[in-house]
Amino acid sequence: MRPSRRVAAALSPARGEGGGLPRLLVPGALACLVWVCGARNPPEAFCPAVPGPNASRLEQSCDRERAAAGIGAWSLSLGSLLDPFPIDPIQENYVRNVRNCIFSIVYPTPFKSRVLLVAVSEEVIEDILDLHISVKETSDFLQFVSGEKVLHGSVPLAHRYGGHQFGSWAGQLGDGRAHMVGVYTNRCGERWELQLKGSGKTPYSRNGDGRAVLRSSVREFLCSEAMHYLGIPTSRAASLVVSDDAVWRDQFYNGNIKKERGAIVLRLAKSWFHIGSLEILAHSGELDLLRRLLDFIIHEHFPSIVPNSSDRYLEFFSTVVSETANLIALWMSVGFAHDFVPNTSDDEGRYKIGNQANVGLFNLNKLLQALKPLLDPRQKQLASHILEEYGQTYYVRFTELFKRKLGLLGDSEDDNYLIAFLLKLMEDTKADFTMTFRQLSEITAEQLKELHIPEEFWALQDLGKHGLFSEWVAMYLSRLDGNRDDSDIKRRKRMTTVNPRYVLRNWMAESAVRKANLNDFSEVQLLQQVLQHPFQRQQAAEKAGYALRPPAWARDLKVSCSS
Repeated sequence: MRPSRRVAAALSPARGEGGGLPRLLVPGALACLVWVCGARNPPEAFCPAVPGPNASRLEQSCDRERAAAGIGAWSLSLGSLLDPFPIDPIQENYVRNVRNCIFSIVYPTPFKSRVLLVAVSEEVIEDILDLHISVKETSDFLQFVSGEKVLHGSVPLAHRYGGHQFGSWAGQLGDGRAHMVGVYTNRCGERWELQLKGSGKTPYSRNGDGRAVLRSSVREFLCSEAMHYLGIPTSRAASLVVSDDAVWRDQFYNGNIKKERGAIVLRLAKSWFHIGSLEILAHSGELDLLRRLLDFIIHEHFPSIVPNSSDRYLEFFSTVVSETANLIALWMSVGFAHDFVPNTSDDEGRYKIGNQANVGLFNLNKLLQALKPLLDPRQKQLASHILEEYGQTYYVRFTELFKRKLGLLGDSEDDNYLIAFLLKLMEDTKADFTMTFRQLSEITAEQLKELHIPEEFWALQDLGKHGLFSEWVAMYLSRLDGNRDDSDIKRRKRMTTVNPRYVLRNWMAESAVRKANLNDFSEVQLLQQVLQHPFQRQQAAEKAGYALRPPAWARDLKVSCSS
């Protein structure tokens, strides 16, 4: 049996057009995972490398002391972003078309009602922001993360950018409900840009109110942190607050407008520049500013590129192509769909999981179009060749990751087929992605050989209903026998370090959101704790059913662009 075209496409070089994934462009972290779909304000940022889940703890050799529990002496700055570029000369806060600048100065709009601190990331607070976790108990901190207080040295900014929505140029988008409130350089010399999400109107709000609601903010907070602990580049979430301010939303765009509660997430990234940051300048013919912004991004975030090299833009593009392929392969390795099929706004399935590599190609093509005014004919030709290599780069990385997930050592000419064969069985039987790989990590080779699948391995039982399951098992066990200096115990131990037992499933987030709407934030906090250790079996997670089949009520769950 050969895999279907649909499954083979997941293993093949990407072709075609897509659009709408977050397009962050700095080595190692091209996705900040801050939007569920491409319908409104997709954040297409160039994020620099974000440390892996153990990086901060390993960097305790940085010898500068943490700040005290208060943030009074804590220093933020935006000079590094304000000084190099012209600022929007209009400082009144009203929606308008903005030109000839990168940022507009605009202050957050404080909530009018009481504000509650729902969750904080201790690692972000202490290891990135150099604050003691007790800072969360102070009124200064609450006022800062809710947009009520602007710290010394900060001049809040909203970023101007453009972008595509569902494949079509949407013109000016920009930070319609986000404010950059400072740049912090921590004791390890890491530079982090702090942004409030849901903090009020800006010149880029279009018809929006500049607010985020509790349900989408819970999802963002948990998803950002979950992806980090899976070892996947992402932005970080420092805090989540909720207010009693009324925010009106038509969640599924069906005319059913409901009153919800406003919320704000304080999130961090090495950079919030987007592909759209460049696109808007290229589309507007602001080529001098385009060059200045590119040179700034390269200087700040691409240290391996010689700043005055005549080929610096070409090298920049090559790096982004490679990192995009790597990021999307990582997404696929954990079954993450930036916009999954249940999204009611994506009725054509444009952003479904099988299209993600293609959407990456689409985004990179749009980046190339933005760069072309600054490239000479030779560089344009070379850039086109670089883009053509994207599919192969993705294919190689995808294969490497899935070989690790299956515990394969060395190389075999049949490895790609073995992977595609399994994915086809999973597609046909609708076997759970996460638990299929996890249970393959836990079941013994002898149990597989005998086709004796204990009840606890429910995803493998589903897979075993396929008529070709025994054929795949025989092929898989034969391949494992080819692992040199290996044992079944070593194989299983190795696989459990790359195949998570817990991921943030839609039903888990929905359960936490429903409780949060009733002022019960216990499941938000439980999930936050569980998702910090996704590869380790945890008693609390098992009790909550996080490794069991999704509950029946979850079958009809849907999300939208405001979810």
